[in-house]
Amino acid sequence: MDIKAYIESGILELYVAGVLSEKENKEVYELMLQHSEILQEVLDIESSIVKLTASVSQKTSGVDTFQAIKNQLGFNDNDTKVISIAQPKSNWLTYTGWAASIVLAAGLLWTLNKNNTLKSDIQVAETQQELLETQIENSKSSLEEANTLITVLRDDNITKIPLAGQGNFASTYAKVYWDKTSQRIFLDAQGLPEPPEGKVYQVWSLKLSPLTPTSLGTIDSFTTDANKIFEIENANESEAFGITLEPAGGSETPTMEQLYTLGVVSVS
Repeated sequence: MDIKAYIESGILELYVAGVLSEKENKEVYELMLQHSEILQEVLDIESSIVKLTASVSQKTSGVDTFQAIKNQLGFNDNDTKVISIAQPKSNWLTYTGWAASIVLAAGLLWTLNKNNTLKSDIQVAETQQELLETQIENSKSSLEEANTLITVLRDDNITKIPLAGQGNFASTYAKVYWDKTSQRIFLDAQGLPEPPEGKVYQVWSLKLSPLTPTSLGTIDSFTTDANKIFEIENANESEAFGITLEPAGGSETPTMEQLYTLGVVSVS
């Protein structure tokens, strides 16, 4: 993914403005969790809005504020001001009314700016809190996964099967840790490249005589998973394990031309 191009597309400004659809908001939020650059850009945009909102009330003070409010009230510096000598009290009251209107409008403008600033501060705080809570949950999950993997690696009853690269994919590799008691495997797929768009890795349990493949499922989260270790259920009497590259959604039978890795379970 081209992070720079995504940031420059302007979608993050629309996200902060709250004009995206629910689906688009969800996509941006997920990308914020995956890419620190996108998260930082969103926080920078929100911070800029807060500063801009605060500066408006400062920059529109004094003469500028007076002129801006006069314009809003429909007054023009070019208007001819006719002052009747016969009615000085009435004119004084008229200007007093104008002044009161200007003061009231200035007060409303200041209140509006303060309210917008407060809303922006709240939005920034809520976003930061949500992301922090997500990061904490992710950290807890990662710690639990790490403890599980350590237990598996240290267990002598776990069967370890290296999966070597095959044919045109000789440089690839993987490893299976098979816990027969709990009927699950842990697949270390760090040695596999990122699958092309529209493709997915599929894991197979194999019986060798005769050759009978049983699908253990596709690795749909391969691209987003950082450590490339996947827990997969396996209740089969497996004699070998293989990994093929298949169209998204998987295949009923393995595409042998796309067999990346294969490993035979050693006989105890």
